Amino acid sequence: MFISNAFAQTAPAAGGDMGSSLMSMLPLVLMFVVLYFIMIRPQMRKQKEHRAMIEALAKGDEVVTAGGMLGKVVSLSEAHIGVQIASGVEVQMQRSAVVQVLPKGTIK
Repeated sequence: MFISNAFAQTAPAAGGDMGSSLMSMLPLVLMFVVLYFIMIRPQMRKQKEHRAMIEALAKGDEVVTAGGMLGKVVSLSEAHIGVQIASGVEVQMQRSAVVQVLPKGTIK
């Protein structure tokens, strides 16, 4: 009454097992390929551009930091930069904190 009848399944064909396993993996492979081209590749390109921008910093560049401060680069070292945020006020920060280099003359 509450238990349904169990029916035996037919045995799979010996040669068809390899083809069906490849077809079941196809959607997973396609999803990974789409994920790579939509998310991973653009992120890697963005990181490469940011790294090139940080390496190209020079004295006198006007920058925006990750904290939102605007200032002019006054000193450079390998890992840190000195940013003048006001007249006579200089802060030291990591190079990676620079988010954007502004056009000359933006900061008055």
